[in-house]
Amino acid sequence: MKTKLLSISVLMAVTAVPLAVHAEYSVTDEIRVLQGFQAGGGSDALAQLAHPYLREILGVNFINEYIPGATGAIAWTRLSHQSPKDGTVISITNTPMLMTNYIINDSISYNIDQLTPIANVVTDPGVVVVHPDSPYQTIEDLLAAAEETPGRITIGNSGIGGDDYFSTIMVENASGLSFEKVPFAGDGPSATAAMGGQIDASFNNVGIVYGHLQADSLRALAVLSAERLPMLPDVPTLREIGYDVVNGSSRGYSAPAGIPDQARDELIAAFEELATNEEFLQRAEERAFYIDIVTGDDYMEMMKNMEETFSNIWDELDEDA
Repeated sequence: MKTKLLSISVLMAVTAVPLAVHAEYSVTDEIRVLQGFQAGGGSDALAQLAHPYLREILGVNFINEYIPGATGAIAWTRLSHQSPKDGTVISITNTPMLMTNYIINDSISYNIDQLTPIANVVTDPGVVVVHPDSPYQTIEDLLAAAEETPGRITIGNSGIGGDDYFSTIMVENASGLSFEKVPFAGDGPSATAAMGGQIDASFNNVGIVYGHLQADSLRALAVLSAERLPMLPDVPTLREIGYDVVNGSSRGYSAPAGIPDQARDELIAAFEELATNEEFLQRAEERAFYIDIVTGDDYMEMMKNMEETFSNIWDELDEDA
């Protein structure tokens, strides 16, 4: 069944969202949501925003399970190989990291064909941030320092294989420069390291660090979007300074392959209803989240296109090695 696309621009810990009064999801009254990163990062921010509204739509209790490690691969391996295929377990799926994990690491055993894509929810542009007192006042300053000291400027990212990691590679390719890439266990720890002055800069996502930018605990040097962002109008794009680099992270939800069609359809319908909830959209805008609801088969096509793009980037790196 072809489902429609709705696009609107605008360790193990457990947390739960209280149960709604009237259950409408035919499978269960409790859905476990696997998150492949620590609490406080991009996946968790999405969960905390979306789950109360999804609870009201579906009438189910959402249980968040945080399973950090291997840039999400531990959680996604569990989803594809070890979770019941009955609609009781889903996961936040971060793209392109979901695919780049197995593109760069042959030992990872899952792939997107072993999943049932439900819905993408957020597409979050990349951003380069530094400590407020960093000597790098502009993105040109940072790149000039990298040119003067090749391989010495430390750039944090959310983990090897993540969109931030690939953003760094894309900037290196476009500029001819090299950085010391510092992987962390998610977006949050990378941003925290930049706030603490432990790294020179962090490649992150706007929705993750927007609050820190507003609080002046981080400073943005550039965004990796096609155009300047309304909430950061004074921050240039990399395109403006001559580097055609556009990248970011999308976050959505997937289930294991083989869940019942009724469960799939009910979950997809819930996210399509979420896309019309004005209160949800307003709260997302306040958090600098770009809501980009893409469901079902269209979400799988989105994943396949990303898989091809980042496979090509990785193949080029192998050829140059």
